[in-house]
Amino acid sequence: MILCCGEALIDMLPQTGVGGDATFAPHVGGSVFNTAIALARLGAPTGFFTGLSTDLFGQMLERALADDGVETRFARRSDRPTTLAFVTLTNGQAQYAFYDENTAARMLEPDDLPETDAADALFFGGISLMVEPCATAYEALAARDAPGKVMMLDPNIRASFITDETAYRERIGHMLGLADIVKLSDEDLRWLKGAGDLAALAEEVLDAGPRLVCITEGAHGVTGYMPGGRAVRVPAHTVEVVDTVGAGDTFNAGLLASLARQGMLKKDAIGALDAETVGRAIALGAEAAAVTVSRAGANPPYARELT
Repeated sequence: MILCCGEALIDMLPQTGVGGDATFAPHVGGSVFNTAIALARLGAPTGFFTGLSTDLFGQMLERALADDGVETRFARRSDRPTTLAFVTLTNGQAQYAFYDENTAARMLEPDDLPETDAADALFFGGISLMVEPCATAYEALAARDAPGKVMMLDPNIRASFITDETAYRERIGHMLGLADIVKLSDEDLRWLKGAGDLAALAEEVLDAGPRLVCITEGAHGVTGYMPGGRAVRVPAHTVEVVDTVGAGDTFNAGLLASLARQGMLKKDAIGALDAETVGRAIALGAEAAAVTVSRAGANPPYARELT
C-alpha cells in the first residue's frame, strides 16, 4: 500500500451561474488528496492520512475517497471545519486563495500519527507542509518511517501561503534528506535553490540523499535525475489543455504506480533504480497527467483509459 499524507480540501471552482453571474461550485480536492485518488484509479492499493472533518464537506471528501477505493482508516477525524480553496483560472493556470484557519486538516498534531505497518511507501506534499501544527506532524511521520519505508516528497510550493519561510525551508531541507524520490516543478526548484541551470540545481537536490529527482517543466516534459550523472527525459504529451488543476498530483500517482508495478517501492530496491525503470515510470506519470489537463478540474484517469 502507498500511504498519501497531506491535505484534503474543497476546491471552490469558478463557473457561470444563471444570468451569467460568476459563481463558485464545491469540488473535492487538495494536492495530496488528488494523488491518492489518482493512485487508486491506476490500480495501486492506496491509503490516506489527513485531518478529516465530520462536516458536510468532510463527508463529501470521505465519500469520494471511498468511491475510488482509497483506505481512510488512517485519517484523524474531528468536528473542525474543512479547508476551502477558492480557485481562479487565468489562461488555464490555477491560482488559489486558501481558507485554512483552525481546520481539521491543519490542526493535526504529532500525537495523531497513525500506525503504518500496512504501508510500503509514503507520499508527502502540498500545503500541509507549510502551516502549523500539521506541518510538524507530517515531518515527524516522515522522520519516523523513512528509515524503513520508501518516501516520496512533492513540496508543490505555494509561496503566498508560507508565513514563516525560514521554518519552511528548514522543514523541506530535512524532508529532502529523508526522501528517496522527489518531484519538483521547475518553478519549485528555482524557489528552493535559486537561479541557474536546472540540471545543476537538480544535482544539488540529489546531493541531499534522494535516489530520484524528477523535474517537471509543463509542456516541455519531465526529466528524472539519478546519482552518477544519469538522467532520463520524457516529453510531454500534446493535448488541448482545459486547465492544469491536478496535473502534477496525477504525475506523482503515475510515477508511484509504475514503480510499484515494477517492484521498486521497497527500501532495499529503490537504490537500484536504472534508466529503463525510471523512464517507464515517468512515461506513465506524463501520460496520466496529460489526460487530467485535457478535462476540467482534478479528474485523473483510470488505468483503462491509458495505453
